[in-house]
Amino acid sequence: MQTPNSRPHAEASPEAPQATPHHTPEAPATPVPSAPHPCGGTFDPSEMAHPADIAAHLENLSLDQQVCFISQMPEDEVAEALTELDEHMRVEILESLDPDKAASIVGEMSFDDAADVLEELDEDHSDVLLSKLEQSDAEEIRNLMSFDPETAGGVMNTEVVILDESLTADQAVIKLRQEIADKEIPYYAYVVSHDDKLVGVLSLRDLLVCPTGVTLREAAQGQDLISVTFDQGREEVARLIAHYNLMALPVLDYENRLLGVISHDDVIDIIHDLASEDMLGMVGAGQDETVDTPWLDSVRMRLPWLIVNMVNSALSASVVYLFDGTIAQMAILAVFMPMVANQAGNTGQQALAVMIRQLATERFDRKKAWLAVLREGKIGAANGVILGVLVFISVYFFTSSLALTTVMVAALMLDMVLGALAGGAIPLVLKELGRDPAQASSIFLTAITDGAGFFLFLGLATMFLLGNS
Repeated sequence: MQTPNSRPHAEASPEAPQATPHHTPEAPATPVPSAPHPCGGTFDPSEMAHPADIAAHLENLSLDQQVCFISQMPEDEVAEALTELDEHMRVEILESLDPDKAASIVGEMSFDDAADVLEELDEDHSDVLLSKLEQSDAEEIRNLMSFDPETAGGVMNTEVVILDESLTADQAVIKLRQEIADKEIPYYAYVVSHDDKLVGVLSLRDLLVCPTGVTLREAAQGQDLISVTFDQGREEVARLIAHYNLMALPVLDYENRLLGVISHDDVIDIIHDLASEDMLGMVGAGQDETVDTPWLDSVRMRLPWLIVNMVNSALSASVVYLFDGTIAQMAILAVFMPMVANQAGNTGQQALAVMIRQLATERFDRKKAWLAVLREGKIGAANGVILGVLVFISVYFFTSSLALTTVMVAALMLDMVLGALAGGAIPLVLKELGRDPAQASSIFLTAITDGAGFFLFLGLATMFLLGNS
């Protein structure tokens, strides 16, 4: 009998042929195709480890498939994925889910995310979902929903660890360990007095290197606190965090009591939203519009500005109509008119973009802003001279008319300077009027550069070309 460790006698015999183990060559590994999912499409869990990846997959499914897919996922994963989705898609999904299921998903979200999501629903639906949450959670979410979403209070998170100033650094570290699981990542420790007033902000490194027995009051003494009140705008929040390179910014009430914290990831969303709003607003589209916005809503948001643009175009056309006789006598003028207007419009768009960016990233200083408009005028004049030389050579070669070429260059240079000044000034005028500096600014700019360009070119042509004939 052989044991597992024994060897057969034939193997020990020199005459016995030695058996050589035979290894079958392994086939090269081939990617395993994603398996069809019961809800439709394909599903590869290895490619969806992050909520953003799950959200990207959901975006490619129909509403029925989304609901089916979500019903088979853990609610905490669904909660994180929904916060990554577009607002309109998120609303459709929550409205299509069973209210109990939807409420459970909302309950897994952080309070600030839950408040943002519920604000997107109609009031009756959000009330139903809130009624199904724990009372303390519902009250916290309702409190956040009471703040204007465009302010610091509307984007702050209240799930932070608050430390009493009487604690020692060692005690504070112990408390952080106890409470961190249910809170946002505490980049800083927020030190408050007995009446919840903020008295200091300490980084986690500050806490760890504090000598034993030092109280938080002593560790935070003499600090120059950087904070915002709950009613300050999102733009100011983003500016402060970027200016001071902070990971988070405390939000206070008028009595300096700590209400919550805005973290840097919230600010990234704010900056992204503001940039998108400015880009869409400049051309008169809805400032929260996406490709998933219901098309009737897009029509409603765009149509008013299209009507304004049509009125502006009519004004430009009326300028051309004033000089119909001039065009009838020199048809070639119609060839060069668009060049003047388009070049000035592009010059103005450059100034417009720079000014809107400046207003979005820095505190508004009236004197500095209007000096920036003059700077844009200088840039427009310099570019006008350079382009004027190029245009002079080109147009003279094409027409062999010195007078027409001179009129063309003069109109181009004047309109480019005007376009640069208008591009810099329009956002400031809108801001002075209490409007969004980017809202439809491109439409107003086009009206100015087109109307002025046609008037300058045709007016100069009438005076110096036909007047001498």
